[in-house]
Amino acid sequence: MSYKASIVIEKDEHGYYAYCPELEGCQTQGDSLEGVITNMEEAIELYLETLDFIVN
Repeated sequence: MSYKASIVIEKDEHGYYAYCPELEGCQTQGDSLEGVITNMEEAIELYLETLDFIVN
């Protein structure tokens, strides 16, 4: 199954921070832009798996 989700990425002195506004509490960080995007993809996948587990 495929989903589309918005992510917000912010840069600060420590690296990058990202979150998904549609999925409350789904957030991550990374040292590089590529790293935070990869981490966010994994965070969203795990979040959705958790929701599926709770529903079923």
